[in-house]
Parts: sequence; structure tokens; C-alpha cells
Amino acid sequence: MTRNTAAEKAITITGLVHTFGETTAVDGLDLGVREGEVFGLLGPNGAGKTTAIRCVTTLLPVPAGTVRVFGHDAAKEPMAVRRLLGYVPQQLSADAGLTGRENVALFARVFDVPRRERAERVAQALAAVGLADAADRLAGTYSGGMVRRLELAQALVSAPRLLILDEPTIGLDPIARTGVWEHIGAVRAATGMTVLVTTHYMDEADQYCGRVGLMHRGRVRALGTPDELRRTLAERRGTDTLPTLEDVFRDVAGSGLDADSGDFRDVRSTRRTAHRVG
Repeated sequence: MTRNTAAEKAITITGLVHTFGETTAVDGLDLGVREGEVFGLLGPNGAGKTTAIRCVTTLLPVPAGTVRVFGHDAAKEPMAVRRLLGYVPQQLSADAGLTGRENVALFARVFDVPRRERAERVAQALAAVGLADAADRLAGTYSGGMVRRLELAQALVSAPRLLILDEPTIGLDPIARTGVWEHIGAVRAATGMTVLVTTHYMDEADQYCGRVGLMHRGRVRALGTPDELRRTLAERRGTDTLPTLEDVFRDVAGSGLDADSGDFRDVRSTRRTAHRVG
């Protein structure tokens, strides 16, 4: 496949609007993700993060505005976009009745990895996330951290240029969370892939993301490196004490508990996933 020029962004979103009935989930979103970076999309439940991601992955239509992935229009060229993606959703996607190897092999077939390459690509993906020794065990015997790494292997088996992670470490203990991120970092260092991640763990965004965008009410309200956002808030407050990224989050989103900022379905889905990996 011919690659686009390095100057082209991995993701370009312009004027994206998406509604569910009378509820506007994404409201004129403009966002660019640079090729090769780790970009964190942050915000309270109901901010529009997952809806925006589903438009990028072509799981939802693009009713207004444009979404481009490495120059391909998600609305007009959905198959071209899908071939460039790996996606780990909030909800668990591994089949407990299959082995780790069988789970990843299934995704290799779904993403049309050539038959002659499948076995090797499956083995490489499992090794990349540290599951080679557990590959032939049923996924139902895996710990929560292992399940998340298995899902990462599923997303990596197609050698994506863009990896999208929606709350990849939710419900995991600190050691398992660190393990997931170490494996993401190792694969990214080896392949140069772009990573777009949503997370409610501000320490993860601060440590692992080169830039972050803070969404609220369907739009990005603040954008920059974690350090830039902290310093901007400190200057506005007129203090020499550098605030945390969580302080920036609270400043942008407020309490996040007003009537229009949450979505019960999002909260219920998040709690269900956390319970299953716990």
C-alpha cells in the first residue's frame, strides 16, 4: 500500500456533528492527530469521545463534517480506512471459549490477513504483548490484565498504522495498567504506529501521551502537551504552583455532573467492563 506524505495527519476531523435523536453528542468537532504520536482524547462521560472514535473507525456514519484517516474519507472510503486501523473498544471483545491464539487468529481472518501469513502474524502479535506462553490457554482463564493484552494483540495482528484504544486499562490494577502501556510502547517503538487513546486516568495521559485534547459538550476545549496545558492554567490563575492535568480537566469540564454532560449508557457500559476485568 502506498503511504501518504509525512506531512499528512493520521486523523483529520473537520466540523464533525453527530446526534442521537435530540441529543447532540459531537458538535462541530475539529481535531488533528499527527502521524506517529500518542494522542489522548480526554473528557467526562458524555463528552462525545466514544462517538467521535466510532466515526473514525467507521462504526458510525459521518452525517455532517469530514473524517479522514491518512487522507482517506471515512464516509466515502470506509474499507480503505478499516484496513489502516486496529481498535480496542471499551467493551470486552475476547471470546472466553476460545484460546488466546484462536481469538487472535479470528481477528486475522476478519481483517483479511493473507492466509500464508496468518500463523506467523498471530504468533508475533501474541509475543508482542507477552502472551506467547499463554497462547493455547482458554481466554476465560486469563486475568483482567491478560484479557486487555489479548485484545491489544487482536488489534495489532493486522499491523495497523493507527491504533485506537477506548479506555484500554479501565478496571485494571496499577501493575496491569503499567504492563498494558509498556506493551503499547514497545509495539509503537518497533512500528512507528499512531495511537489515539481515551482514558479517565489522568496519570496515564500525563505520562504516555505526547498531546491531549480535552473534550466537553462535543467539542475540544483545550489542546496541547500535558505540560503546555498545565502551564497555561497556572498563568491564568496567576500562580507559580504548577497544577496537575486533573486540575486542567476539572477547569475545562467543570463538575461533569450537570444534566447534559453524562450518558447513563456510557456509565453503565464502563461499570460493566470494569466489573468483568476486575
